[in-house]
Amino acid sequence: MNRAFSPLLKSLFIAMLAVSSAAFAAEEKKTEPVAKVDPAKGEALYTNGDAARNITACVSCHGAAGNSTITANPRLAGQHTAYIVKQLTDFRTAGRSNPIMSPLAKALSDEDVKNIAAYLNAQAPKPGAAKSKDTLELGKQIWRGGIASKNVPACAGCHSPNGAGIPAQYPRLAGQHQDYTVTELTAFRGGTRSNSPQMTTIADRLSDKEIKAVADYIAGLK
Repeated sequence: MNRAFSPLLKSLFIAMLAVSSAAFAAEEKKTEPVAKVDPAKGEALYTNGDAARNITACVSCHGAAGNSTITANPRLAGQHTAYIVKQLTDFRTAGRSNPIMSPLAKALSDEDVKNIAAYLNAQAPKPGAAKSKDTLELGKQIWRGGIASKNVPACAGCHSPNGAGIPAQYPRLAGQHQDYTVTELTAFRGGTRSNSPQMTTIADRLSDKEIKAVADYIAGLK
């Protein structure tokens, strides 16, 4: 009788060992240390790049401490960490393909991305300024109240009244360059930037005049 059941018992024993080993391995994986975000490493990569990995210093386009002086390139100082991480991740996909940023983002590790984002989030943003008095009221109206006739919601509803945004949800926009904002809203409208269905829908309802007006108003927010 015992001899008849011994192969079965042996099989059950081996199966139990396999399950126990898998559970132990999973538990060990859970307890592996997670790399801490290091803003200092982010600053070094942002400022100096990494020649060994062919990574250009971010500062060359986005300015010292993220305060870009080139109007086609966004100001990143004070931007929410989660938003920067998302955008750098999206640059690796067709959702936000860019001839300059896509190769750079692909060269960065996930750890690099988080470190750079943490560094930029901690930097103090410099104020911008609106330039067009002629469109200031229109820009303010779109930002604060939207355009009811076009079913365009108020920008402030997501990006907050002062343009500070909502961490982990919506980006900070206050003080952003007019040229950059116009380019991105136009890209959302035209479908060349498709990593936010919500913004694609909203931008599709805005005219060129309205885009320029709200972009100029955004630049003056503090």
